Amino acid sequence: MATQSVRLPDDLAQRLTRLSATTKRSKSSFLVEALERYLDEVEDLEIALGRVRDPGSKWIDHAEVKRDLGLD
Repeated sequence: MATQSVRLPDDLAQRLTRLSATTKRSKSSFLVEALERYLDEVEDLEIALGRVRDPGSKWIDHAEVKRDLGLD
């Protein structure tokens, strides 16, 4: 496993320390989980933006989705 250094704002570091002590979880476990979640979101966003930018993408408008789901 690789080691990384990161500078945290004081308030964020204090929150991390407090939560780590309260939950008996390591700071590293919180940072890894938070980073995994964030990277998943950014990767999903990049996929979505790629589809939006693709002129060949097929779009379904809101009214059609509602109709297909029987919500109109």
